[in-house]
Amino acid sequence: MGAFARFARMAASLSIALAIACAAPASNAGFGVPRFDPPEGPYRPAALSPAERYARLDRDSCEAELAHRGIPFVRVGSARGVLEPVRLDGALHGVTYHSELPVSRRGTSAIEIVDCRLVLALDDFAVQLASHDVVEVVHYSMYRPPSIHWPTEKTASRHPGGLAIDAAKFVKRDGTKLVVERDFHGRIGAKTCGPGTGPQPATPDAIELRKIVCDAAGAKLFNVALTPDFNWPHRNHFHLEVTANTKWFYLH
Repeated sequence: MGAFARFARMAASLSIALAIACAAPASNAGFGVPRFDPPEGPYRPAALSPAERYARLDRDSCEAELAHRGIPFVRVGSARGVLEPVRLDGALHGVTYHSELPVSRRGTSAIEIVDCRLVLALDDFAVQLASHDVVEVVHYSMYRPPSIHWPTEKTASRHPGGLAIDAAKFVKRDGTKLVVERDFHGRIGAKTCGPGTGPQPATPDAIELRKIVCDAAGAKLFNVALTPDFNWPHRNHFHLEVTANTKWFYLH
């Protein structure tokens, strides 16, 4: 058989294989074939995670997103280190976020101030929490003012920027509570999520708390999620944080 005939036969075989592959149902197409993703470019922009997208928003666009979602909030005149300081003024998908302070003090306390961008992540988080019948998240703090020497116009990160929440208790509709310090059952240095992980002992409350934090991390609602598995200072809360100007995520 000549070289041209061999080439023609190979081309015909390849055409048939391609036709079969293209006609295969979506559930079977590509089975056994390594996944190939085209390189990112102007025609295939990389999808941003929720945390990344929120972190990129400026004041106006973030506040417009709050309004679009119908999130109840009150603007704060100024809060050193915070890009767009607000106070939540109602529930998000039926979930309220508040500190342990008496109700009469929450409206003036600094720890109830939060950056607009974190509010958007908390709004998404509330959707997940609602599936657990959680109606309240009790936190130790959100905003913690930076040093008095911090430049007035410079935004900060983590708590000094109003971009982190230390969630300690999750209250359900029937009044029962998932308390991180009491119910998480973790171990410093242990992996928090993924195969082979889990609380010890694996009580129902411990399993549910683990699912709450792992689902939030899996959805990339926060750039940072620290649990009692991280270190002793985090024994009693989940530190959940949106971090500006980064593409990495950290869970422990």
